[in-house]
Amino acid sequence: MSEKSKSTHIFDNPRNVERLLKGFYVICIILVIADFIFHRHTTMGWEKIPAFYAMYGFVACVVLVVLAKMMRKVVMRKENYYDE
Repeated sequence: MSEKSKSTHIFDNPRNVERLLKGFYVICIILVIADFIFHRHTTMGWEKIPAFYAMYGFVACVVLVVLAKMMRKVVMRKENYYDE
């Protein structure tokens, strides 16, 4: 066996992945709490909504995924496109 096949990566262990996800969840919770504690200097009315930027980012990601699925139908070629 080669040296690469013997080595394991940090995310091969499910416990490490679980720790990473828990860390991300904790950071997200801390940021949402900080949104209520710290005063933000906003210029637009919708920026005053609590967790506005988190919701905006989530909606933007969902829209990108949906648009990509729709574009796939238009852009996709047949499997044997280059064999013809």
